Amino acid sequence: MPTTYLSLDFPDWKETKQFLDRNELHGVPVKVGMELFYKEGPRVIELLKENNHAIFLDLKLHDIPTTVMRAMKNIAKLEVDMINIHALGGSEMIQRAKEGLLAGSSSRHQTKLIAVTILTSMDSETMNSELLLPGELGNNVVHFADFAKENGADGVVCSVHEANQIKTICGSSFLTVTPGIRLQQSNSNDQKRIATPAYARENGADILVIGRTVTKAENPRMAYEQIMKEWGHGSKT
Repeated sequence: MPTTYLSLDFPDWKETKQFLDRNELHGVPVKVGMELFYKEGPRVIELLKENNHAIFLDLKLHDIPTTVMRAMKNIAKLEVDMINIHALGGSEMIQRAKEGLLAGSSSRHQTKLIAVTILTSMDSETMNSELLLPGELGNNVVHFADFAKENGADGVVCSVHEANQIKTICGSSFLTVTPGIRLQQSNSNDQKRIATPAYARENGADILVIGRTVTKAENPRMAYEQIMKEWGHGSKT
């Protein structure tokens, strides 16, 4: 079954561990973002790995190519499953990011490089008026996906709504990592382009990223199991 990563959007390791322990979510794949990583540093990665969690390190690097390359050499040593960058950083930055990952990796592990296309908190109006990117949002997402693949990325972060088209353009092995996943009864919060797990399964998503629909649920374990059921079986209920 394709992978589902649970976003650990907590301020520190203490709250993170309490949540995982209380809800018996040991060993589930997790996403570590800026908030938790900047507080705890690489230590939190080691603590999670000790408890058999696969890890998506969500730092969205976006800097000059040499800086990103050097950062990636260090990140590679953490041996996480995935790390991401912004496709908006350009071709050289993506290439150097991959170079850094390869240079810092051991022979036994290779971290996947994932490029962020357009954030799922953004809609077409914002993209056009604030980023001054013309055209339809979906077309821009697909362009960035194709551009990222050509420069060495293993996949992209996109919304479920663009995943099938990205697969058509970039091939079935190019990974589509899709946040904005919600159960039917969940609040969309600040995400604009959201979808259910069933819709994601039917529309080309390889990897789901789930957050508040689980972490803010009355019963997080039950919400997680429901997502896995829908993701695994394509149930629309």
